[in-house]
Amino acid sequence: MRLSIESDLLDALVPFHLLMDRAGRIANVGRSFERIAPGARGRSLFDVIDLRRPAGIATAADLRAHIGERLDLRLTEERNVPPGRAPTRMRGVVYPVGTEWLLLVPYFGADIAEAVARHGLTARDLAEFDLTVEVLFLLEARRVVLAEHARQDDQLRRARSEAERQAITDKLTGLSNRRALDRRLGELSDPEGPPFGLMHLDLDYFKAINDRLGHAAGDFVLAEVGRILARQVRDGDMVARVGGDEFMILLEGCTDLALMQAIAVRIISELEHPILYQGCECRISGSIGITLSEFYDRLDPDQLIGDLDTALYASKNQGRARYNVARPTAIEPGSAH
Repeated sequence: MRLSIESDLLDALVPFHLLMDRAGRIANVGRSFERIAPGARGRSLFDVIDLRRPAGIATAADLRAHIGERLDLRLTEERNVPPGRAPTRMRGVVYPVGTEWLLLVPYFGADIAEAVARHGLTARDLAEFDLTVEVLFLLEARRVVLAEHARQDDQLRRARSEAERQAITDKLTGLSNRRALDRRLGELSDPEGPPFGLMHLDLDYFKAINDRLGHAAGDFVLAEVGRILARQVRDGDMVARVGGDEFMILLEGCTDLALMQAIAVRIISELEHPILYQGCECRISGSIGITLSEFYDRLDPDQLIGDLDTALYASKNQGRARYNVARPTAIEPGSAH
């Protein structure tokens, strides 16, 4: 009985196939095979396929002797092979179709993941009974799971980063807080760390605003003070609110006392401009203590802050609206602005 198979039916059943005649000439090519290695129809099987195992297969007659056995092969003209990489390793099985035809059905082995990546294969490119379809589903499930894990990890990282940022940020002013300042001072206290200048500001006459206009007005003034201070320093410098109406400014790399003094004068001058709150003028000023890390043989953050406090309160006692310079052994009077 002569067996006849329509090519459309064969393509639907086995989308990855080569049908060849007795001479090894390819008569029909499955749509999926054509997609990854086009142009095989009408050519010799051995121009299209590199048969690795079993060894010694050089003709269609040789191939017929291995019907039903597993073949190891590669495509000689596979598309999308990256430079320097080898074609995809494949397996295959040959089936007789009547007495005149041989059907080679290649399938992917260990390189299935790479083949999917190279050619964008989906289940539609394979026969429904091909075990590779199951592998594709597993690969897709793995991709989905990994993507979800990556998304969750990214959310956790962003949430952790935001929590860490909030932990070192003053909510009212948006400046750094005391925790952030203490952390950075501890890092800069390393003997190998860069030099820095440190300034401690306490607002003058701030309590009167709270008493006269209420805490909402006080909060408004504090936020405005934060903006004033941020404008007086470089982007990389730290401005921190360290208490109710107390601020500290850390200028990394600074060894210039004259510069620190000039900044202090500018800050006091800016603070003394009236701040309008709901039509009411809020008038404040500032008393400042200044020091430089290079004044100290050994950096101790507690000593620096203690000396700054002493210099700041010296400014208060001298009439406010001025600065003093703190050294380890003395307080040097500055000037009113």
